[in-house]
Amino acid sequence: MIILGIDPGTASTGYGVVKQTKNLKLKTKVCFECLDYGIIKTLPTQATGERLKKLNNELSRMIKKYKPEVLSIESLFFFKNLKTALPVSQAAGVILLTAAKNNIPAFSFTPMQVKMIIAGHGWAEKEKVQEKIKKILKLKEIPKPDDAADALAIALTYLLKKTS
Repeated sequence: MIILGIDPGTASTGYGVVKQTKNLKLKTKVCFECLDYGIIKTLPTQATGERLKKLNNELSRMIKKYKPEVLSIESLFFFKNLKTALPVSQAAGVILLTAAKNNIPAFSFTPMQVKMIIAGHGWAEKEKVQEKIKKILKLKEIPKPDDAADALAIALTYLLKKTS
């Protein structure tokens, strides 16, 4: 199973592609493999519509390349600034629409749910979550930038929640 994890944003949207497989030696053991991660960046000088169009186009390419069975996205749980909440909500809407147009079911998780599933408690520090991602995916280093690491955590949240 391939999951596309998304940390939505207008300026920078993190993505992480994770594959779940069964360990052939240990038939019951589940393994996770990181296929790709990074960010989709837009320019602040671009009109909002152009930024959202780029997000849609890049996600559509990723979906075509990796053929994910599920999209896992971070939901906006709370916001400190209405000015940033609206663009993030617009980006999330485009992401959900892109998934729906490609017949990919989408699941949302709050930051607290992600921390709980990945690190064991909802108030975990970002660094602890990133270390756990590195360990689970057997990466040589912590994924950068933070938006990409968050997207991998969001993808893993769906997979770990499903297998528990």
